[in-house]
Amino acid sequence: MNKKQIVVMVAIVAIMGYLYSLPVKGLIKASSTHDTAKGAPAERPQANITVATVSEPAKTAIGAALSAKINDLEGQLKNATADADRLKLEKELATRWDDVNQPAPAAFYYLELARKENTLTDWLNAGSRFNDAFKLTQDTSVTPVFIANAVEAFQNVLKLKPESLEGKTGLGVAYVNGGATPMQGIALLLDVVKQDPNNESANLNLGLFSMKSGQYEKAVQRFKTIIAHKPQFEPYFYLAESYKQLGQKAEAIAAYQKCKEMMPDPVFGQRIDQYIKELKN
Repeated sequence: MNKKQIVVMVAIVAIMGYLYSLPVKGLIKASSTHDTAKGAPAERPQANITVATVSEPAKTAIGAALSAKINDLEGQLKNATADADRLKLEKELATRWDDVNQPAPAAFYYLELARKENTLTDWLNAGSRFNDAFKLTQDTSVTPVFIANAVEAFQNVLKLKPESLEGKTGLGVAYVNGGATPMQGIALLLDVVKQDPNNESANLNLGLFSMKSGQYEKAVQRFKTIIAHKPQFEPYFYLAESYKQLGQKAEAIAAYQKCKEMMPDPVFGQRIDQYIKELKN
């Protein structure tokens, strides 16, 4: 599975989780008028959150057959004594977890590789997977570790390549997710879109953070910027949600329908149909 496919799968899972976390009536409009998302300071990361901790639930999710292959690689890694052999197995495990769309264990392996070899690619992979893992999990005991590791990874990206827009975007997202320094995170994302107005990741996250703070007009503009450059189902979905919160029913329905066309999953489609039906009544 390539990076683009991983991103798409994460988006699908995140949206499905978002859908089922809400009543059919949708989001309750936030009262905040601030431009950035609010959040409590990030909790101190727990030292007992490791690759083993996150691998067990991931194995349950992927099933016995796929887990058996990973268990075999883990056994080889445990018994490996040569650094070159361990490095090779860690790379293979990171790839295997990516192949089954499980960013949390993949992130820990990429982080281990990055700490050993200090390459830009490994730091980027580690940071992006930790941000993806944060996006997907509902387990608050692991999120401080995901955030702290994402921050470490993207800070190292920027040490190696200070002009990296991907590094600035990832670090900005991690800062906002952590809650302790949201303004610093937003500033990084705004700097990215200043340099690259059509930057997909920065605009998407700025749009999501605007939704969280109840500024749906700003969110609409962010998602429309992405769609104008490259139509995709994820920004269409959040555009529809933003329009719904603004009371713009016709626009919300059109965006929902477009999103449904681009994501032909029957379960997803049924949930979207509920939203459209609600708006038409």
